[in-house]
Amino acid sequence: MNNILQRVGEIGIIPVVAIDDVETAVPLGQALSDGGLPCAEITFRTAAAADAIQKMSAAHPDILVGAGTVLTVAQAAQAKAAGARFVVTPGFDARVVDYCQANGMPITPGVMTPTDINQALDHNLRLLKFFPAEAAGGLKALKAIGGPYVDVKFIPTGGINADNLADYLRLPMVHACGGSFMVAKKLIQAGQFDEIRQLAQTAVAIVKSVRSE
Repeated sequence: MNNILQRVGEIGIIPVVAIDDVETAVPLGQALSDGGLPCAEITFRTAAAADAIQKMSAAHPDILVGAGTVLTVAQAAQAKAAGARFVVTPGFDARVVDYCQANGMPITPGVMTPTDINQALDHNLRLLKFFPAEAAGGLKALKAIGGPYVDVKFIPTGGINADNLADYLRLPMVHACGGSFMVAKKLIQAGQFDEIRQLAQTAVAIVKSVRSE
């Protein structure tokens, strides 16, 4: 497995971030780092995404900064130019996958069905985002869908919170989880970085607790 994606697995939880104001990227990175969570998936749900990736990456080289909600090849190219270390997509798009693979960008495409997984396997991908996790049936669905694919690992995202994070991490097919509960947009907008740090610490503690069982 790619070293960057291996590191994501070691961290265990990826903060999925939507940033409206690029000036919040640096203090947000500091809060995550101070909370022991040196990772961020900055989503292309806002116009500030590429600049936020660039600013956080430059200010915090220790943080694994990736690009999420990448829908097009153009966005993937923007993410690469901004310094994103990995790309995450909500669904499987062969054009985006091909671009990332051709340009050395680790990519975790979103899947929800066996057909999606088969498409990913055709592109030699074995680490996939299960999305939207809770809306698609949660733990029970992931167990059933992932069961036949013994060499595939998943990053469930969508509806993951402090209450169910441990349950997902206990599944043998789960590599890590993605979640926004520690980086809610309202907290970022209000500049509540101390609370974000505390929530990051909570998430890290959950990961460590499961990994030590």
